[in-house]
Amino acid sequence: MGIAITTSDLESLYSQALEHYLAGGGEEALRGAYEVGRLALAGDVGLLDLAAFHHSALIRILADSQGQDEIRARFSAASQFFTECVSPYEMSLRGYRDAVAALRLLNETLEKEVKRIAHTVHDEAGQLLVVVYLALTEIAKDLTPAMQTRIKGVNDLLHQVEGHLRQLSHELRPTILDDLGLVPAVQFLADRVSKRSNLVIEVKAELDGRLLPGVETALYRIIQEALNNARRHSQGKNVWIQLDEDAGKTMCSIRDDGIGFQAQPYPSETGEKGLGLIGIRERLSAIGGTLQITSEPGRGTKLLIVVPKENSHANSHRARR
Repeated sequence: MGIAITTSDLESLYSQALEHYLAGGGEEALRGAYEVGRLALAGDVGLLDLAAFHHSALIRILADSQGQDEIRARFSAASQFFTECVSPYEMSLRGYRDAVAALRLLNETLEKEVKRIAHTVHDEAGQLLVVVYLALTEIAKDLTPAMQTRIKGVNDLLHQVEGHLRQLSHELRPTILDDLGLVPAVQFLADRVSKRSNLVIEVKAELDGRLLPGVETALYRIIQEALNNARRHSQGKNVWIQLDEDAGKTMCSIRDDGIGFQAQPYPSETGEKGLGLIGIRERLSAIGGTLQITSEPGRGTKLLIVVPKENSHANSHRARR
């Protein structure tokens, strides 16, 4: 197991490595810059902190320089050192972007498959039920009144099956989301959840037209999961959903008046599994969004989702609900 390096140690290491390079360390010293950057990245040191290390070390080194030519030469060489030092951050960023792109593609593929299954459940299964209804009607004509009563009972059960299939199809992929957009779909979802629970759900929205399909799907799924959490865990009576835009951002707030919980400053995999927050964060990562959770025992829970407008917006026609 490696020994953790402190920020102070890392700053000292950076200064020593820079001095070595400026003293003529050559390619070997430049490789040291990459190693310092790798250690900084592994230690969760931010780019601004690394820049501060560079600035502090450079000021001290340049103070000993003689003449403008030497200062310019050292300054130029120090820039090369710093560029090499931040290259692990650039590689990490590229890896993150590739992972986000892969996650976005995976979500899109899953949604297409869910849409196909929902279509199969709604249309094909529905058509089969119609055939069964017709067959039972024909059979009932040749039966005694007592048997016809039993056939009617079978028809009633089939009607229940049809209702469950319709509900399952909608929950898998509501057609209203594709046809009318996020706000009508959320309002319809809120009405259905309210009817199946004791929650009073209020939806307010003012969006500047339709959002991109992937963003609408992600926000719908997040709201769906949040309402499931409120219904199962919050023990609250009210949920407020707010969708709007401000300062180049699309924002979604979901708040309840339930029992709340002790929010952790950092994501906890164990706690997030129970609330479905891992899936929410993954969906947001795929569209460049962020999640902020505010909660404490006895004071409810609030989720604030923010998506940069350039990642979310489809057109500029005003849509109000």
